[in-house]
Amino acid sequence: MSIETPTSDSDVLDLLRVAGPLGVMDLAEAMEVTATAVRQRLIRLMAKQLIQREPVRAGRGRPKHRYWLTDKGVRVTGSNFTDLAVVLWRELGSMAGEQQRQDLLRRIARALAAGYAKEIQGDTPTERMRSLGELLAQRRIPVSVDGPPERPVLKTHACPYPTLAEEDRSICTMERMLFSELLGRDVELTHCRLDNSSKDCRFQSR
Repeated sequence: MSIETPTSDSDVLDLLRVAGPLGVMDLAEAMEVTATAVRQRLIRLMAKQLIQREPVRAGRGRPKHRYWLTDKGVRVTGSNFTDLAVVLWRELGSMAGEQQRQDLLRRIARALAAGYAKEIQGDTPTERMRSLGELLAQRRIPVSVDGPPERPVLKTHACPYPTLAEEDRSICTMERMLFSELLGRDVELTHCRLDNSSKDCRFQSR
């Protein structure tokens, strides 16, 4: 099996997903970098709780370690479920009336928020918005946060649900509900890429 040389943290995660668990020297050889450079990257990824390690003893001396993905790391590098998601979303939409649809969107948003809630940190609206931005960035969704301290704005520079959003804009409503749940305050979608009024989607805290 041929594996391209990893050049970023996401490539390291993909390598561990395909070939892990791996040791430092295994990773250094695959990445064609020094063991020191590998350890620095591993420390960063462990701090993000994307990988974990276990000691492997082989005789005397300090134990070596093997590294593999955590459950969070598996989700970040996870398989593409786009086709399944699109079909399920269509079926749910065809089954529900407008009020049922809104209730369903809210239930989905709350269920997603329950899984992400522990990762949102901070006391002020801006701190929590930036924490949300970091969570999205870990999932390879480019974002930025700016705006006034009491009403910060989260800009998503790429849609997390491009196929779904083009078919059914209620996914945008669900995302707004999700952000509101995570931030603990109402969030308004002020700009949407689908309106061609902006190159990004903008969510502002109320």
